Amino acid sequence: MSQPVTTNPLIIMLINMTVVFLVLIALGLVINLIHMIDPTRPKEKKQEEAAPAAVAAAEPAPAVEPAADEKGISPEIVAVIAAAIASYGYGVEQIRAIRPIERDGWKNSGRMRLSHRRS
Repeated sequence: MSQPVTTNPLIIMLINMTVVFLVLIALGLVINLIHMIDPTRPKEKKQEEAAPAAVAAAEPAPAVEPAADEKGISPEIVAVIAAAIASYGYGVEQIRAIRPIERDGWKNSGRMRLSHRRS
């Protein structure tokens, strides 16, 4: 039998870590190559269609604001809510109404108590 090349644990550790990181880099390159030649990737045409939807979402929705003002919600709050909904990918035209919730403490307390019993 042959003798080991080295018995120094630090050199063995460095060799092993180098091999592991080289394998990880090779796997990363293979993954990137697969992403480049992926036949199931959506076509570029779909991305072009999404761009006009984003422009439409940035337009203000005058139909929402007057209805919200009647309920007592300020236009700034309506703008913030519309921006938050638009950030999720929905269009401003999909907002039908913005209404404040009723704040009935006793009713909500009963609902919370029932929900805790069921779980």
